[in-house]
Amino acid sequence: MPTNSNQTYEIIEVCLLAGKIMLESGAETGRVEDTMTRIAASFGIEDAHSYVTPTGIIFSADGMAPAKLIRISERTTDLRKVTLVNSISRNISGGQVSLDEAYTALKNIEKRNLMYPIWVQIAAASISSGCFLIMFQGVWQDFVPAMIAGGLGFSCLLYFHYLVQIKFFAEFSASFIIGFISFLFIQMGIGHELDKIIIGSVMPLVPGLLITNAVRDLMSGHLVSGISKGADAFLTASAIGSGIAVVLSFLN
Repeated sequence: MPTNSNQTYEIIEVCLLAGKIMLESGAETGRVEDTMTRIAASFGIEDAHSYVTPTGIIFSADGMAPAKLIRISERTTDLRKVTLVNSISRNISGGQVSLDEAYTALKNIEKRNLMYPIWVQIAAASISSGCFLIMFQGVWQDFVPAMIAGGLGFSCLLYFHYLVQIKFFAEFSASFIIGFISFLFIQMGIGHELDKIIIGSVMPLVPGLLITNAVRDLMSGHLVSGISKGADAFLTASAIGSGIAVVLSFLN
């Protein structure tokens, strides 16, 4: 059991750091709250409470210490970090990791960049674009055009995200480029079915994890998080659709 306020504050810091890493890495709200509560209980705080939204975490230890709030400004998809934090949480519950060791391990996870290299992400997006085209019953002659359009579009998505920190601008621009390149393939006689090429190429841009987490949060009763994530996914999908619509409006 925690014996003084300083130890309680340290436990709060560990819980908040674990929740912050998970939320920034794409974990759903229920998993974040459950992990924070389990860590606190493992260190002797049985009545901890947490309130998690996509943009912030509020955590209260025992009703005596002041509640703490941290702001979540950036969210990506890095399920490896979620898995590592879950592993640390299980080790804490099993009594295998001390408070200081847990904090150090979480800090190391926060600093590490576990994302795949950029070229691997682009290659995966390119190959998956061609595979999505076949899945949507496209012809094999359009496999390579879909790969090229999807790879270039995903490259532009990463570049615009790095260049301009404006939400939905990168998705709109990337889908616009995909639509333009797909139209060029059709005009050059290399592509055959414009709609299938576009559909396959934009699939790597679709916020699949965000949609899944929104549904899971709503089913778990986390209405604020579920609705906000659903709105985020809807706006992202709208940006993708708008970019394609602009191309088709001007070029057809």
